[in-house]
Amino acid sequence: MADTQPSQTEIAEALSVTADLQFELPDPYDEEIEEEEFFRRVDDVWRVCDRFDLQTDIWRGRILRAVRDREKKRGEGRGSGFLNWLKQRDITKSQAYALIQLANSADALLAEGNLSFEAINNFSKRAFLETAKAQPEIQKLVSEEAQKGKRITRREVKQLTEEYTAINSELLPDTVKEKAVDGSLPPRHLAPLVKELEKLPPPQIEEIQREIESNPHLDTVKQMTSTAKNLSRYFDAVARVETIRNSPLDISAALEEAMRLDCLSLTADLVKQATHLEQLVVKLYTLWKKLGSLADRLYVETGSSTPHLRSLLSCLEKLTSEVIEVPLDEQGSKTIRLRIVEE
Repeated sequence: MADTQPSQTEIAEALSVTADLQFELPDPYDEEIEEEEFFRRVDDVWRVCDRFDLQTDIWRGRILRAVRDREKKRGEGRGSGFLNWLKQRDITKSQAYALIQLANSADALLAEGNLSFEAINNFSKRAFLETAKAQPEIQKLVSEEAQKGKRITRREVKQLTEEYTAINSELLPDTVKEKAVDGSLPPRHLAPLVKELEKLPPPQIEEIQREIESNPHLDTVKQMTSTAKNLSRYFDAVARVETIRNSPLDISAALEEAMRLDCLSLTADLVKQATHLEQLVVKLYTLWKKLGSLADRLYVETGSSTPHLRSLLSCLEKLTSEVIEVPLDEQGSKTIRLRIVEE
């Protein structure tokens, strides 16, 4: 395992650099500066700040991890010492653990031996975070590019991820993978398809695979990606609608008919809205019960000496009674009535 800790000399050299960063930014009002030159100079400064920010946050995470671990071992009160330490420095618990996770990710990447501490300077902060969350194979690919001195932004991480996915996913037919390798099918279009296929049951996956294998062109990929997305929305929504779950409906047969009539997207939207309506009804019932309970308590605690409060309760009876009445517009010309029947 590679040593991820710098020497005392390296730390001293780092601390000898002034923390006050001073840059000379190009004048945004200077018309003599060409557009390309202006943004080149701005980008150069941005990269330095990005690198400085990343290195600082990694070390903050290491510091926080050390304090947390010491308090965990020697402190009392189930981590209260660590929380007090954070409070003194105006750091929230979520911020602290996000920094600790960043430090853990950095140390893990360094420990693999594929990335040197100096190469971290080639990452933007967001790109490093994306790399830390990626699969080990993708981490290795990105680290190799960084080791070569290439600047790594989120675009490079995304591109390498898409290329790896298109070439290695078991959900894509071999003919499609071959086209991804030779560039005739761009990986950026295949990666979203794989992402949607991962959400589907085997029968639907196999059907899409047959379609794309028989016609391995970009238009087919886009169409199948849209189909896979609608299918995943359909299955996800159906699983959450209680009304459907408690009925003898043949979900697969309904799906086949929707696809045969080319109205899968419409069907998926219908079921998705049904989930929203069920959730709203449950929320409505909960609020109605709470409002009624509060009104009953206020009625008991008041009397004839509080006519205005009694008047308030009378006005709200349109919301607390069995039939709820709510105006649909400011003029009150249209009213909606809902009857709540408890069983």
